[in-house]
Amino acid sequence: MTKKTNAGLKIICLNRKASFNYFFHDLLEAGIVLKGSEIKSVRNGKVNIADSYAIEKKGELFLINSHISSYKEASYSNHSANEERKLLLNKREINKLIGKMQRDGFTIVPTKMYFKKGKAKIELAIAKGKKQFDKRAVKKNRDWNRDRARYVRKSS
Repeated sequence: MTKKTNAGLKIICLNRKASFNYFFHDLLEAGIVLKGSEIKSVRNGKVNIADSYAIEKKGELFLINSHISSYKEASYSNHSANEERKLLLNKREINKLIGKMQRDGFTIVPTKMYFKKGKAKIELAIAKGKKQFDKRAVKKNRDWNRDRARYVRKSS
């Protein structure tokens, strides 16, 4: 599932479920601390960030519930698949994100993981959860736009 874009980005994995469950307010890029066997698995595309989110611990941000499969060639120095991974951000960015999480009720959700100039990066979204009626309204609007495009195509 690797896809190359024009800016030299090699996308490793996408979190398509996030846009269905959350309203995105802001997007930012962060580095991620990975061990040797983890980066080998990431290069093979064995990553899943569908149910992951970021939390704050002691003034730092950690990615929780992200799954990076174990690398079978790494024998004794292998990693566990679902451990916490530290996110690399400036102190100012971390403080801004923590303030939004505590005060405004936002959450931090990863939207995609990619390579940029050989480094593994993760795109984080400052998001607010959708209610059930919001999800239905979005789906209804999408269906109506699709039907409207069909009607325009048939009429012309």
